[in-house]
Amino acid sequence: MAVAPILSWEGLSLIQGSGWLFRDLDIFIAPRDRLALIGRNGAGKTTLLRLIAGTLDADKGKRSIQPGTKVVVLEQDPDFGGCPRLLDYCLKGPDAPPQHEVESIASQLGIDLNREAASASGGERRRAAICRALASEPDLLLLDEPTNHMDLAAIDWLESWLQRYTGAFVVISHDRTFLTRLTRATLWLDRGSLRRREVGFGGYEAWEEEVYANEARAAEKLDAKLKLETHWLSRGVTARRKRNQGRLEKLYQMRAQRASMLSPQGAAKMKLASDDVKTKSVIVAEGVSKKFGDRTIIRDFNLRIQRGDRIGLVGGNGAGKTTLLKMLTGELEPDTGTVKLAQTLSGVMIDQQRSLLSPEKRIRDVLAEGGDWVDVRGEKKHVQGYLKDFLFDPGLIEARVGTLSGGERSRLLLAREFARTSNLLVLDEPTNDLDLETLDLLQEVIADYDGTVLIVSHDRDFLDRTCTVTLGLDGSGRVDIVAGGYADWEKQRQQRNAPAAKKAAVADKSEAAPVVMPVRNKVKLSYKDQRDYDLLPARIEALDGEIAKLEAALADGDLYTQNPARFAQLTAALDKARAEKDASEERWLELAEMVEG
Repeated sequence: MAVAPILSWEGLSLIQGSGWLFRDLDIFIAPRDRLALIGRNGAGKTTLLRLIAGTLDADKGKRSIQPGTKVVVLEQDPDFGGCPRLLDYCLKGPDAPPQHEVESIASQLGIDLNREAASASGGERRRAAICRALASEPDLLLLDEPTNHMDLAAIDWLESWLQRYTGAFVVISHDRTFLTRLTRATLWLDRGSLRRREVGFGGYEAWEEEVYANEARAAEKLDAKLKLETHWLSRGVTARRKRNQGRLEKLYQMRAQRASMLSPQGAAKMKLASDDVKTKSVIVAEGVSKKFGDRTIIRDFNLRIQRGDRIGLVGGNGAGKTTLLKMLTGELEPDTGTVKLAQTLSGVMIDQQRSLLSPEKRIRDVLAEGGDWVDVRGEKKHVQGYLKDFLFDPGLIEARVGTLSGGERSRLLLAREFARTSNLLVLDEPTNDLDLETLDLLQEVIADYDGTVLIVSHDRDFLDRTCTVTLGLDGSGRVDIVAGGYADWEKQRQQRNAPAAKKAAVADKSEAAPVVMPVRNKVKLSYKDQRDYDLLPARIEALDGEIAKLEAALADGDLYTQNPARFAQLTAALDKARAEKDASEERWLELAEMVEG
C-alpha cells in the first residue's frame, strides 16, 4: 500500500525573468524518503528547494503538507547578519531549537559556538548551521550542499547522523560518495521538467544516459536533429562517459607505476634511474618538518613529485594540508629539511574566489578582455567555442557575471584560469558549487593537463577519479604517501589501525582495571542481544551492498517492459532489503544505548 506523502506539490510552475523556469511539476515526498535532487547549475535546484520549504511563492500550483509536519532547511549560504556569535545564529527566531540540543550536536561536530560569527571560517559557519538544522528535529530536512567547506570527519559524522535519521530528506550535493551512500530515490531537474526514479544516486548516471539515448532516437525518428544540436549540453554525455572510462584506465596505470616507485623495491629502482627521475622531478621534499608552537604539523616528510603527477592532499581541518601545500609550492619555508622546485615551474592557483569576478563584467570581458579570441595556453580559440568547452551556452557571451549562479561563476573562473600558460596547477577545494556535469568536465581537463597538479579537497569521489598519489594527514605530523585516491588511503589506514584495535580489545579483556570495569558493566546484555550487537554492523554493511546492486539493476529503463516479472521481483527484494536495513539499524542503536547506559 502506498504511503501518504507528508508534502506534495501539484502543477508547480515558476516564472523567472521573461520565461518559465519550470512548469507543471508534480512532487510527492513520503515520510522516510531519501531523495537526491540532481540538475546542472542554473536549472533551479535551490529555487525548487525553497518552493518545497514554502519560503518562496510559486506562480502556479498547489502545495499540500500534512498538519504538524516540521520542515527545516539547511541553506547553502545562511545569513549570520545580526548574530554576534555562532550560538546566537543557532538560537535566533521563534522557531529556534532547544539550546541543550544545539550544544549536544556542536560537541559531536567539534565546533565552538561561542566563536564570533564575523570571523568564523566557512567550515565553522556550515557546522553551526548544521547544529541548528538537526537540533530542530525536523520531519522533512532540506539540505543544500551540506558538505561544502566541511572536513572529512564532519562529513562522516553527518553521514552517520542521516543514516540513523527517521524523517525524510531532500539533498542537493556535488559529493557523489555522500549521495551514493545516503539516497534511495532521485529527482532530476532538467530543462524545466522533473523526473523521479526510485533508485539512489548510484543508479543516476545509467538513468541519465538512458534518457538522452531515448531523446536521440526520438529526434532521429522525427527528423529533429537540429533540436538536439541547439541543446549542446545533452550531446556527447555518453561519449564523455566513455572518454572518462578511458582516462580512468590510464589513471590506474599511472597509479601502478607510482606504487612501484613508492615501494621499498621502487626506491632501489629510483637510484638506478636517478638521472631520468631527476629530470622529471618538479618538486623534491627531503626531511621536511614544520612546527607551530609546541605542535608538530609535518614530521620528516620525503617526496619526489614528477611531471604529470596528480597529488591529492586530504585530512581534517587543522591537520596541516594548507601548511604542506604552501611548503610544496615554496610559499612557506620548512623548519628542517629542504623543498626544491624546478626552475621552469610556473604555477596557477585556483581557489574558487568567485568574489574576484566583478559582477558588472561581461563573460567576454572575463575570458577575452572584450575581444573575440582567447589565448588558451598559447593556442588561439574563439571565445564562443571556448565557452562551449566549459558547458556554457555560447549565447551567454554578453551576459553579466552578476546574472550567473554561484556554480556558473565557479565554472567561469575555472575557464579563465585553465587558459593560462602553466605547468603546475594548484586546486584548493575546486569542487565547491560545481554541478555533476562540471565535475566530469573538470576531471577531463585535469587528466588532459600537460603538467603537475596539486589538489586539496574533501570530495572523496573526485580524489578517487583524479589522483595518482594521495598525501593523507591525520594531524599527528605523519603524512601517509599512497599511490591512488582517497579510498586507497582509507584502506591503508584501516589496515594499519586493525592490529592496534585488536591488541586494544585483547588488553581490555585481559586487564581488570577498576577505572574501566564500571563502564563496561553498566548493562549486562543477554546472549542474543550481545550476538546482535556484534553481528549487526556487518549485516548492515552487507545490506548496503545488496541495496546498491538492486538499485543498479532497476536503473535499466527497459527492464519493466521487457521483463515485468523480473522488475517486480527486484522491486520486492529492494523493499525487503531496505526494511531489513532500517530494522537492523534501529535494533543496533537500541543495543548501543543499553551498552552506553
